[in-house]
Amino acid sequence: MAEVRSSDDAHRHDAESPAKGKEISRRAALAGGAVLLGGVFVKTAADALAGVITQEAPPDPTKVPGRLPSDLGERSPFEQPVRHVLRAQPSGASTTPLEALNGIITPADLHFERHHAGIPEIDPERYHLLIHGMVDRPMTFSLADLKRFPSRSHLCFIECSGNGAAAYDKERMTHEITPGRIDGLTSTSEWVGVPLSTLFREVGVRPGATWFLAEGQDAAVMTRSIPLEKAWDDAMIAYGQNGEALRPAQGYPARLLLPGWEGNAQVKWIRRIEVSDQPFMTREETSKYTDPLADGTARLFSFVMDAKSIITFPAYPFRLPDQGWWEIKGLAWSGRGRITRVDVSTDSGRTWRPAELQAPVLPKCHTRFRYLWNWDGRESMLMSRAVDETGYVQPTHAQLVAARGESTHYHTNNIRAWKVQRDGQVVFGLPDLL
Repeated sequence: MAEVRSSDDAHRHDAESPAKGKEISRRAALAGGAVLLGGVFVKTAADALAGVITQEAPPDPTKVPGRLPSDLGERSPFEQPVRHVLRAQPSGASTTPLEALNGIITPADLHFERHHAGIPEIDPERYHLLIHGMVDRPMTFSLADLKRFPSRSHLCFIECSGNGAAAYDKERMTHEITPGRIDGLTSTSEWVGVPLSTLFREVGVRPGATWFLAEGQDAAVMTRSIPLEKAWDDAMIAYGQNGEALRPAQGYPARLLLPGWEGNAQVKWIRRIEVSDQPFMTREETSKYTDPLADGTARLFSFVMDAKSIITFPAYPFRLPDQGWWEIKGLAWSGRGRITRVDVSTDSGRTWRPAELQAPVLPKCHTRFRYLWNWDGRESMLMSRAVDETGYVQPTHAQLVAARGESTHYHTNNIRAWKVQRDGQVVFGLPDLL
């Protein structure tokens, strides 16, 4: 019988449980996410978080016929990553398991979720997008109409503006938290759709127009005001994701895409766009999605996501089994363009050294970085610091608190840290040392 580790195991590091089944090589075990404890390889809590199923494989696969072709592909039973549900309710969210992924593309079924009234079911045959307001020719577009226009493919990340609050708000901080639980409200996909500028030329946007309202077709009727200049730049109405139609949780059948800007403004299930000469001051940009500042004022329309990075390995719940060379790996991104440098520190920020950026390095997109580190067994604090092409440098926690105060809930891009203890256990490093 296969052993299934429950999701409850994700909340504790079961370092005492011995590995079951046949012995495996050290290289294979480490590649599979196992750790060495007492001379025995065991699966880490990361496996439990990912819903890994431990099962017997044939001793010699060449002697056993394999599975037949199927209508729909599936992952290996040994690789079962899952999202972490933060709130299982209509106004809820789930995070991407950043620590379980490779490369920069997020599988569509692991893309993070953030909803305000659940996921609507929309018949694509009945879908329409209305564009009106300060235009010469108000028009309604069906999904088929949108697909008749020349399409564009755009590889970029989407990030919830509340991403990373667990690394900023001291009341929410804990040592036992994974990279995905900290910064998993961001994902990168290849998006396909029609440039919004194409549609605006079709309807004839009038001189003097400077903003547009994007309205969704969910039960929350999400609405956000967007500067018109973003439409002329790189905004899209997307209907494709990673080679297929949008997933329902990502806005099927069509959504607004604003590369590099906060996720809430990228209205899903978009049904209406109204062009105007001023912002609409909706609930989601006044009482919500604003940045309270220390002086009692609030920063409005802070659309762009600033440069950020996070180390995804080694990180909680991993335990380094021995001293020696380890590759520190992570992700960096910026809504202002390309990442040009990521520095890594292994001594609490006293010294910084450049990491290697893994190609491709694309604008407004996740970028992989890696740094080779020789661990000598002493307690160490691992940190990463991103720099983008505008020269912006990812700030420390203290710098961000000084600029924003302690009450902000959005755009918390301060430096993250991981503490490697003497026994090799890796935990999140709280900001008192930053």
